[in-house]
Amino acid sequence: MLAAVTFGAAYIRGLTGFGMAIILVPLFGLIVKPGEAVVIAILLQTLIGPVGLKVILADAHRQSALLIAGFAVLATPLGILLLMHTTPDVARLMIAAIAIGAFLLVLLPQRGELRPGPRETALTGIAAGVLTGFAAMPGPPVVPFYLRQPIPPKEARASMMLVFFATAIAGTISAFALGLADGRLLWLSLLLFPSVLLGNWLGARSFGKVAAKVWRSFVAGILGLAGLSAVIRLLN
Repeated sequence: MLAAVTFGAAYIRGLTGFGMAIILVPLFGLIVKPGEAVVIAILLQTLIGPVGLKVILADAHRQSALLIAGFAVLATPLGILLLMHTTPDVARLMIAAIAIGAFLLVLLPQRGELRPGPRETALTGIAAGVLTGFAAMPGPPVVPFYLRQPIPPKEARASMMLVFFATAIAGTISAFALGLADGRLLWLSLLLFPSVLLGNWLGARSFGKVAAKVWRSFVAGILGLAGLSAVIRLLN
């Protein structure tokens, strides 16, 4: 079951540039402890991060992506500490709320032609870092940041993937340093990695074959379904 869920989440990641952790963490959290689900998602994102990195660097808006990534890396240990001091039931509730919140943010209207300023970019990075450590989900602040800009899907997708690779590295280092990750979770992540590779490859092949408006609608839909699924399973 874990492999099937991982494959589906990786396909979404390859197609949209995000979504793997938003799908994995709420579902994995019903099978293993929330903290372990977060660590597995972080490790998988670190393992898949180098795949296609050359294209990602070429397509991304590196100025904003690197600024967000820098602040996110600094804030990630705060999220790990928060997770370590949160009970499993509260963590599941907060993770479900994060998934729903991401969906609502994407529904906001697009901004004008001007890109966000340094302050908004920095705050996005800080929020992404805290959510990386707490839920392996840097997406809720980062996805609306890029999707609300009138930029090509390939630029939005690559920028998000660049940020998420950096936060995954920071999350991996912090999780091991603070004792949340161990060899058992690393071994489980390695066993699931082939499913991630295959799903991501198929998703990447599908990217670019749909219109930009359809792609944005699909991204919003994935966020909504992930949030709804997390809430339903939380209630059950």
